[in-house]
Amino acid sequence: MDFSNSLIKWYLQNKRDLPWRKTADPYPIWLSEIMLQQTRVAQGTPYFLSFTTAFPTVFDLANADEEQVLKLWQGLGYYSRARNLHKTAQFVANELSGKFPDNYNDLLKLKGIGEYTAAAIASFSYNEAVPVVDGNVFRVLSRYFDVETDIAVASAKKEFAALAFELMPKDNPAIFNQAIMEFGALQCVPKSPNCGICVFNTSCAALQKKKVNQLPVKSKKLKVRNRFFNYLVVSDKNKNTIIQKRTAKGIWHNLYEFPLIETEAPEDFDFITKKIQSDFFKNNHIISIEDCIDKTIIHKLSHQHLHIKFWKVGVDGSIENGINSETLKTFPFPIVIHNFIESFILAEQK
Repeated sequence: MDFSNSLIKWYLQNKRDLPWRKTADPYPIWLSEIMLQQTRVAQGTPYFLSFTTAFPTVFDLANADEEQVLKLWQGLGYYSRARNLHKTAQFVANELSGKFPDNYNDLLKLKGIGEYTAAAIASFSYNEAVPVVDGNVFRVLSRYFDVETDIAVASAKKEFAALAFELMPKDNPAIFNQAIMEFGALQCVPKSPNCGICVFNTSCAALQKKKVNQLPVKSKKLKVRNRFFNYLVVSDKNKNTIIQKRTAKGIWHNLYEFPLIETEAPEDFDFITKKIQSDFFKNNHIISIEDCIDKTIIHKLSHQHLHIKFWKVGVDGSIENGINSETLKTFPFPIVIHNFIESFILAEQK
């Protein structure tokens, strides 16, 4: 087909030199696909290199401590991906003797692997003729063929997968899948694509109909929840502090944080002070409470906006379970807390 041939020719001339494209081994391909969910290639690549250095095989990852995995993942977000990654590595290593399933249907059974990731591994590692459908594929196909199906509805993926399968050369599905994703990432970008240099600028239906910026159609905007976090950064006579593990389900599960006061709305100094004095550090006399930084940090997640303040709490004596700054650095934190520690706690001690 002209579309597939032109697309693959473009890919061979323009593809990026990415480390996971140099192998058919399902382990690094799986790692890269999990890491690149909700993550740009430029951001994900250093993490991929760190993981493959620390854990060269699926057995190394399976044998790692979860906190080590979370620490290396720190900053990539969507931490359930890291926890599922670790559990799947343990399953593959211990139950499957280190061998990943060699087909789409069995790959789908692994924890953390959905239709897109299973299709990517099956085609890239085993050359199975199964199409990948991600945001890039939705965008390229909807524009080229002027498909107005709402990609937010459940049936859309099936429709686009069928179209991609029809276009895919069955003797080389891997290169087609790589090509269409790369084309969406580099050329047919979401906003203001440079259609003047596009290889499809004489055949793209959306371009001819001046609908490029209208496609793909996507409804259902996520409702964003605002949450207000007040972190208590304790310092005792030894300059030790305390942290706690987030064990409840939800954001940042199994990562660490400072003691937290979550409120329904922004609260002032007087409210936080009274709350600290009534509910925290009963075994130590509180000497001082002050803002660590003047501003509120707004940390945006896909479905939540966290309004974060850090409060420095000075106490006398030695705090129970206190840790020093060197030990503090070894724990996995959400990136917003990690950055605070680097910028304000460790920087003060240099």
